[in-house]
Amino acid sequence: MIATILLSVGIVFLAELGDKSQLMALTFALRYRWWVVLGAIATATTAVHLISVGVGFFLGAALPTRAISLVAAITFLVVGLWTLREHLGAAADDTDTAPPRSTTAPYFVVLSAFLLAELGDRTMFATAALATDNSWFGVWIGSTIGMVAADALAIGAGILVGKHLPEHVIGICSGLLFLYFGTATLLAAAMPGMGVVLGAAIAALAPACAGAVLFMRARRRGAPSPSRTDHHCDGPDPVAARATHEVHPDR
Repeated sequence: MIATILLSVGIVFLAELGDKSQLMALTFALRYRWWVVLGAIATATTAVHLISVGVGFFLGAALPTRAISLVAAITFLVVGLWTLREHLGAAADDTDTAPPRSTTAPYFVVLSAFLLAELGDRTMFATAALATDNSWFGVWIGSTIGMVAADALAIGAGILVGKHLPEHVIGICSGLLFLYFGTATLLAAAMPGMGVVLGAAIAALAPACAGAVLFMRARRRGAPSPSRTDHHCDGPDPVAARATHEVHPDR
């Protein structure tokens, strides 16, 4: 049992290094409290890996990964657009105050996003494969620990980054990253034969275009508007003329 747990921890931890799950964890850590993100990830990982070991050990069946990936892509896109809309509205007010952070809503956002993202992911297949030849309970415990540990590293990186960036910048970057995740997941589900490099390059166009639009809006908002006195810069000052008239009433 101990050997199975350690084997599962090592395989899943190494498989998650540099994976989209770590990027998602980092992105959520930029937006929400770290303990809310870590708790939601642990809950989602426990559920997904329980499903995976059940599929691999008991059923030997396959999940409808394409449909799940499409739902996950839509979820990422909605979260990205919602985050951008929220922080653009705060930036338009020219205030440095952050929007109030609740706990319940972010928890369920992170939970649902990780549940959809990990169903049908390579980590789930690796866990199911391990469960076919090893104790399903040991694989479940070890794979959950390995994935939570890998995502905890990403959360730590997000905390360090978040200390040096303004709140609205963090929110905009998070929204752009979720647009990338959603587009990449949508392309992988719609065109599974597309290469990884090509899919990543095409997916990067979505946040790039959104970033260009944000940059143009920021420049347009920051452009100086003509003041009321600019229209009369070539003519006499009405206040000075009135004062001169009052000094010489006899004239």
